[in-house]
Amino acid sequence: MTDARLGPEDEELVVFETGIDPEGLADDDLLRELASLHRTRLDALRHAPEAALATHLRRTAELEAAYLARHPGREINPSRLTQDF
Repeated sequence: MTDARLGPEDEELVVFETGIDPEGLADDDLLRELASLHRTRLDALRHAPEAALATHLRRTAELEAAYLARHPGREINPSRLTQDF
């Protein structure tokens, strides 16, 4: 798990339109951001203007890619598989 925390000296990592670069997030912060995006997914899909939905989709993809890069050997729950892969 990454223990890095952002401080005032890390302000260059912040991009206000898109959020903090996923590489600058500690694991717990990355998971918190992903949880927030997943909680708001349906509302964004149903009610957000096109630009906001596009931003939501892009940010979700960025954070999910960062998670998968950090955890390539993540555990797969066999009971969640619907077919043999």
